[in-house]
Amino acid sequence: MKQFTFPSVVESHNSELRNVAPDLQHGIKIFDNGTGYIVGDLALSEGIAPHKAINCSPNDLDYQLLLQSALLVSASMSEAPMTVTLGFPFSTFQINRDAVKDYLGEGIEVTFDTSPYGGRERQTRRVQIEKVDVIPEVVGCIIGARRGERRQRGAFFMVSLGFGTCEAALSTEAGIVQRTMVSVPGIRYAVDLAIRELQETHYLGLRTEHQIDRAFLHGSIVINRQRIDLTDIRRRALQRYYRDVISPALANSWTDEDFNRSSTMLLAGGGSHYSDLVDAFKEEFDGVLEVKQVDEPSTLASRGYCLRSMHLLGSNNGIAVGLDIGNAQTALTLDKDANVGSWQ
Repeated sequence: MKQFTFPSVVESHNSELRNVAPDLQHGIKIFDNGTGYIVGDLALSEGIAPHKAINCSPNDLDYQLLLQSALLVSASMSEAPMTVTLGFPFSTFQINRDAVKDYLGEGIEVTFDTSPYGGRERQTRRVQIEKVDVIPEVVGCIIGARRGERRQRGAFFMVSLGFGTCEAALSTEAGIVQRTMVSVPGIRYAVDLAIRELQETHYLGLRTEHQIDRAFLHGSIVINRQRIDLTDIRRRALQRYYRDVISPALANSWTDEDFNRSSTMLLAGGGSHYSDLVDAFKEEFDGVLEVKQVDEPSTLASRGYCLRSMHLLGSNNGIAVGLDIGNAQTALTLDKDANVGSWQ
């Protein structure tokens, strides 16, 4: 499998950019209805206010631009028809499933500028789509855990800590226990708490929520040429987020009988990088569950989607693609030799 990630941000940009990025992945500039848009790392380096609407639908331009960008990167690796699996929060995946399939159809054309990474002109590439599947994000994480390299066995609680939503469920060998599905606000809740506290003492200017999120992750921010340590603010925000949002939701959805079925909790998603948040899970479930962070947690859902695409592709020729258009970053996993045999 090959994996790529880029920030889930876009900004309109019609000025020329030449030789400012090393490759396509870091220099994505695409056109929609004649307007140029810089995407991902290029938007962060050359943009003024890169953004993305939180939990947007396939009908929204932000989502379509990120989708086009990810498929363009995939098409640069192989011209074979793609079998694509994507995910949405459990509460919206059914609503968005048909919209994604209608948008992609049997393929889309992407017009892009090669100048940012050393080219000289615009190009248009046809991305061929063989099949499209849409599943809940937490299901993608579960597939990644069960059928990926670690091959997690038995029953376990999966928690996906994303920027827009936190998704959780109990997974057994027989399938997901749907009654245990939880979907609540994600790390954005804690970031907003940190922004409010920071604004009490500092002027943040025109920084976007996504720019603050990156500072939140790094633990510091530069304001008026002074580096401000955010670790204490971040810790308080994450502890409050867990106490007020996550813990009550899990308590309302998970019963003692559920804990009799499993002694393991797996944490995935970008939020599992925060030790303060991981510690909150460990403290609450001490003596009941062993709380573990999965390998490469930010891309687990994408890897699970790719495994699902590999299953759909079977022995047919093509490329299996798993695409996680998250609110903080877009993760892309593809496998050009996609023949995994039996799904069992």
